[in-house]
Amino acid sequence: MTEKLFADIEYNLKFIEEQIAKAAQSSGRLREDITFLAATKTVDAQRINFAISKGLRYIGENRVQELMAKYDEYDLKNAQLQFIGSLQTNKVRQIVGKVSLIQSVNSLKLAQEVSKQSQKSGVITDVLIEVNIGNEQSKSGIDKTGLEELLLQVNTLPALKVKGLMCIPPIYDDKTKIIKKFDEMKQLNLDICAKKIDNIDMNILSMGMSSDYYEAILSGANMVRIGSALFGPRLYA
Repeated sequence: MTEKLFADIEYNLKFIEEQIAKAAQSSGRLREDITFLAATKTVDAQRINFAISKGLRYIGENRVQELMAKYDEYDLKNAQLQFIGSLQTNKVRQIVGKVSLIQSVNSLKLAQEVSKQSQKSGVITDVLIEVNIGNEQSKSGIDKTGLEELLLQVNTLPALKVKGLMCIPPIYDDKTKIIKKFDEMKQLNLDICAKKIDNIDMNILSMGMSSDYYEAILSGANMVRIGSALFGPRLYA
């Protein structure tokens, strides 16, 4: 069974790489302009490390508890670990210094805690601001109308650096609706870039998952978060 799982991961990895390259070319960019991050929720370290051995360079966990449980097993000599899930302020101290990027900062309170814990650890933590692009009550993220105000507050915090934006769009049957949300995120990114806010970079636009990463890249994403398309259906205990 393990051999079959590994063979599937290797095949999926190659296919995804080809699709990313194709989408990048269609959007006027190079394959190397796009970061492929594997979402590793419920995926054991053995499968993660196998993917890393085949060229995967970025992994992201959704849950602090799971990240900590697997941390010593990751092959972090050959891959970067990021945090991509909803983050509670009381869990921040556990991951600061262990991850290269926190993608889900969605409030001033959370940003302040990341700053505080980063200062304690003597590190500068890179973050993305999560935008609730679909205004969904069930999802976290700052409303796009409050994004600039949050950025102006966060940019004064020490030991923290904003590197861009992240979103999880609503689930639609019609992909044209998803593309519209991706395009809104791209415009937000451009609008913030034009304001040239101190200590704020818009270098990363993280959007697109297993079902829509191709469309996300066409709309301007330069980071995609792919889980089930690489590792198969999630295995919940």
